[in-house]
Amino acid sequence: MVVYTSWNRADASPKRAAETDAEFFGRISGPFWDQVRDVINEWWSHLPDHAQPGVRSRLLDRNSDTNVYSALWELYLHEMLLGSGCTVEIEPGIGTRGKNPDFLVTRDGEQFVVEAIWTAQRLSGSASNPLPPQLADAIDRLPSPNFFLSYELDSVGLATPPQKRLKSELTRWLASLDPDQVIAEHERKVPLPKHTWQDGDWSVTFQAFPRDPGARGNPTSRTIGIHPVSDGLDDQPERVLDAVRRKGGKYGDLALPFIVAVGHAAFFPEDEDTETALYGTSVEYAHAGTPTFGRKRDGYWTATSAHGHGRVSGVLTVHNPAPWTWTKKTPVLWQSPDPSSRPAPILPSWATAQLVDVQVVRQPAVCSANAVLGLPELWPVGEAFPRRHTSNSD
Repeated sequence: MVVYTSWNRADASPKRAAETDAEFFGRISGPFWDQVRDVINEWWSHLPDHAQPGVRSRLLDRNSDTNVYSALWELYLHEMLLGSGCTVEIEPGIGTRGKNPDFLVTRDGEQFVVEAIWTAQRLSGSASNPLPPQLADAIDRLPSPNFFLSYELDSVGLATPPQKRLKSELTRWLASLDPDQVIAEHERKVPLPKHTWQDGDWSVTFQAFPRDPGARGNPTSRTIGIHPVSDGLDDQPERVLDAVRRKGGKYGDLALPFIVAVGHAAFFPEDEDTETALYGTSVEYAHAGTPTFGRKRDGYWTATSAHGHGRVSGVLTVHNPAPWTWTKKTPVLWQSPDPSSRPAPILPSWATAQLVDVQVVRQPAVCSANAVLGLPELWPVGEAFPRRHTSNSD
């Protein structure tokens, strides 16, 4: 048994709006994605027999993208531990609360515990009138070699409108536009062309943006290039802090160094956000005209009431972990400054961050992640969505 079986995949189109991650990974064709599936299959085979069914089920879960990415995160961590010379026991029966953490790790005769959590940044408000996924996919399938579109939803009906008339109307409108003429007019401050489509209670206004001359003619490129701006994003430090809080106290006293590994999916990830979440907000004080720096007591380890946070020896983070970033990202181990914490072990492929007084001191990794994972640095090799040219025959 494997996670992904081999069959003649023929659909190389990018992920569709109405498509789940499990569906996408299963159907996308091309050498780039074959490499991804082959490595996932191989890493999955390295799990002990009792752990394989649960991880496979989550990787193939078409009802939860979170399940897919949390399983990928655990698979990556497991392989990194094995590649670092560790032996790994999955879901050991340790701790004082009757719950089992993800990994009991042994390296050079010493043991430590790793608990994995994957967390994704969310929109803090609703996006500004997003299209239903079925409509977005229908528009993206339109051939639009010369333009990409933005849109604004002016009014929304109760039922999803028919797609046929929308596609036909947009196709005629785009075909009537000359990209070079639009560019020339726009340089003279003429607004970009717009078209409003209406059907019942639905009204959508589209705007056409000419593609650069070198980017035209690709039949596989998406037609929608700009989606409406969201109201905002949730707070990154708070999300990281919440993830560590939930896992940090889950198992009681493990009597071993304990690392919470956070796979951190974010739109604009910043190490400063993790620093704030764990060590507190950096502040500047003016004293006798001389600025000094300090930290608020609002970090995971620096809060006034820590409530056993010293049990967590370190927090391991990777921004936007995904198969195509596995070999390119360096994990960072944020070490606990709490004197009651057991020292966290440091693997060669981990960079470190440590709070010294109020400053964070960083050290680079000794070796690369791809070396530990046994993969080329630029893996997967090739392009995810290679450009396909159309040829004209006489």
